[in-house]
Amino acid sequence: MRHAPLRRLLPAALALGLAGGLLAGCATLPPPDDKDALEEFRANNDPAEPFNRAMYDVHQAIDTAVLRPVAVAYRAVVPPPVRTGVSNVLSNLRSPVILMNDALQGETERFGITLGRFMINSTLGVGGIFDVASRFGLVPHTEDFGQTFAVAGVEEGPYLFIPILGPSNPRDLVGFAAGIAADPFNWLTFGNRDLLDALSYARAGVTVVSTRESLLDTLDDVQRTSLDPYATLRSAYRQQRAREIANTGSGAVPAAPQGLGTGLGNTTEGGQP
Repeated sequence: MRHAPLRRLLPAALALGLAGGLLAGCATLPPPDDKDALEEFRANNDPAEPFNRAMYDVHQAIDTAVLRPVAVAYRAVVPPPVRTGVSNVLSNLRSPVILMNDALQGETERFGITLGRFMINSTLGVGGIFDVASRFGLVPHTEDFGQTFAVAGVEEGPYLFIPILGPSNPRDLVGFAAGIAADPFNWLTFGNRDLLDALSYARAGVTVVSTRESLLDTLDDVQRTSLDPYATLRSAYRQQRAREIANTGSGAVPAAPQGLGTGLGNTTEGGQP
C-alpha cells in the first residue's frame, strides 16, 4: 500500500506534538487577588506560553537560516509583476475552498463573488495570473474552515504557535487540515499520483516563499521596533482572525492558515498589494 503523502500526515503529527507540548509547558495562572494580571492572562488566551515561545524560537531559527534568505533572494531575482502573478495564481487555487466555506456559512453574496472571481480569473486571467475580476468590482475575500467552525459556534481554544505555519489555535489547526482534505486540487491525480504529490509539494513551497516575501518589510519592522515580537504577533493574529470571522476590516488579510499567518499580512486575497 502506498504511504499517505506527508501533507496529509502533517496535521496529525502537529496535533500529537502540540498535545505533548501543551502538557509539558503551561504558563502559571496569576494569583486570584492580582486582577490585572489575571485579566491579561485570560485576554492573551495563551496558557501554554512557555511551549509556544519555544516553538516561536524554533520558527525564528528556521526563518533566519532558510525562509528569510530565500524570500530576499526571491524578491531580488523575480520582478514585481511576476511575483504578483504567482500570488494571484496561488489565491485563485484557493478559490474552491473559499467557495465551500462561503456556502457552509450561508454567505450567498460572497459565494457569488468567489465563484465569479474563480471563473473570470481562470479564463480571462489566464489561469489566475491576472486578477481581472477585481476590475469588474469583484473584491477578494478570504474564508476557511477555521472561520466556518467559528461561525458555527466552535470555540477557538488556547493560542498556539506552530513553526512555519505561525500563530494558530486548535480550531484553526483543525480547519487547516480540513482545508487540505477538501481542496479538490489535492485530489485531481490526472492518472499520475506521483505528479500530484510533486505539484502539491511545489505549491506548498511556493506559497511559503511568496507569503514570506510579502511579509519581509512588515516582519523586519516588528523585529526592529517591538519589545516583544512574540506578543505583537499573537495580538495581531487574534485581532485579524476576529475581523475575518466577523467579515469586517479593510480587506487586507494574512495568508493564514496557509502558512506564515502572522496577522500582519499586507496583501489581499487576490494578491494585490
